[in-house]
This record gives sequence, structure tokens and C-alpha cells, in this order.
Amino acid sequence: MASKRLFQSVAQQIADLIDQGAFPPGTRLPGERELAERLGVSRVTIREAEIALQAIGRLEIKTGSGVYVCEGKSANGFGLPDTSAFELTEARLLVESEAAALAAHNITPEAIEELDLLIKQMGSGDEDAANEADELFHLTIAEASNNAALVHTIKTFWRMREELPMVKQTYEAVCIHDAASRMEEHRAVFEALKARDPAGARAAMREHFHRLIEAMLDATEKQALEQVQQQASLSRERFMAAAKIG
Repeated sequence: MASKRLFQSVAQQIADLIDQGAFPPGTRLPGERELAERLGVSRVTIREAEIALQAIGRLEIKTGSGVYVCEGKSANGFGLPDTSAFELTEARLLVESEAAALAAHNITPEAIEELDLLIKQMGSGDEDAANEADELFHLTIAEASNNAALVHTIKTFWRMREELPMVKQTYEAVCIHDAASRMEEHRAVFEALKARDPAGARAAMREHFHRLIEAMLDATEKQALEQVQQQASLSRERFMAAAKIG
């Protein structure tokens, strides 16, 4: 998980440099060694990041020649919309609640067993393992819906959650401090699916996302208050110091 996040982060940094004009379209990127030193990572990570950027059309890797910046780009370099954590969670509430209801009709015993194991993994105390189990839990439900369009949509939601920096930061701030609630809510969804109760699965999933939105609002308000308090403290120090002059 850590290595996955690292190359994605480096890919975003390279995309940002391209967007800022450091590497204009059509130009050749610096070599792996130079980029690795510049970004403080290994050459292997640079190579993985370049491959990821080639997959979404930002770079072209020419064997024996180098890596070149492609013409044109998506809104954020990753083919994803510029959106907030709140907009993403609202969309997840609407879509994943219905996916859970559909999954309740179609879920197999094997998928139920897998969901049970994933909930146990969420409570393991290992943050990376818990986050991975969270993602797999939602994707397992999507696949249990037997609807390819829903699977694709929910996988895209998770790309947005992991690859959009501000969205990822907001989710991490909430999930780290609210692990117990997250586990209880997933258990409620699981129990409804196990009972093959579409209305119960829909309601449990909606409750999960309602609570998540509330937690994000609380975290955002707390962060804003801390920033105001910090600015007030700096202003106090500045003006008190000025008052003592002379």
C-alpha cells in the first residue's frame, strides 16, 4: 500500500510540474536519475510514476529516446474531475446505497464470507491493512451487484478518494480518528447483506455515508478554527512586540 501511494504521489508531482510549465508539451523529461534526485525517491519509483502517466496520456515513453510530455491534459492529470471530498461522499451515498440494495439480491455465500473477513481486518489495528480492507469491502459489494457499470463507477470513486490530494487528506483525517464508528457501520451493512435484506442494506450504507459527511464537516470546522486561532496568536505576538518598541 505504501509503495502504491508513493508512485501515485510522485506521478502527481510530475503532472503538477508539467501543468506549471516546468516541462512544456512536446519536451523531453529529465532522466530518471535527475528526477529521482529532484523528488527524493528511487529511480524505480520514477519509472512506475512515468508508466502511470503514460497510461493516462500525460507522457509518451519512447524506447531508446526518452520520456516526452504529451499535448493536452485532463483537468487534474489523472482523468478525474476536480471535486471535493463532500461531493464525492454525496455521490457515493447515492450510488453505493443502491449498489448495496442490489447486492442483497445477488450476493453469494463466498462474498458474504469475504466481507466478514474484511471487517475483521478493519479491526486489526494496522492502519494500512484497515484502509485496504475498507476499499475491498466496498468493491466486493459492488461486484456482488452483478452490474458492471456500478463496479466501474465505484472503482472510479475509489480512484478519486486515493488520487485527488485534497480528497485523500480529508478522508484520512476522518478515518484515522473514527475507526470504531467505521467498523460498526460496515458491520451493519454486512448483517443486512447476510440477511439478504435490500432495504436494510440500503439504509445501513446511507447511514454510513451520512455519518461520514458529518465527521468531515466536524473536521473541516475544527481545522478552520485552528487556523483562525493560529493567525490570531501570530497577530498578537506581532502587535505586542510592536507596542514594546520605543
